[in-house]
Amino acid sequence: MRHEECEFVGGPLDGRTIEVIVGMTGQPPKSYEVPAGETTYVYHREHGERGRHRTPWVFVYAPDGKPPAGLKWPWSKRS
Repeated sequence: MRHEECEFVGGPLDGRTIEVIVGMTGQPPKSYEVPAGETTYVYHREHGERGRHRTPWVFVYAPDGKPPAGLKWPWSKRS
């Protein structure tokens, strides 16, 4: 399995760089959950800005525990 180093911004993992498993396309998962005892911290993936972050992908802390809503395609299943 391939790994890629990704930087974490905000929350308890702020400033850390962790190796994350990437998929067949070479991209890390859209959301990353970190279990810590009874709580679970949720991070969502964003593009890293050149010069500001060390890695091409950055995981940003989601304090409400949900990743941001993505694109809504008209043919996708409604929830």
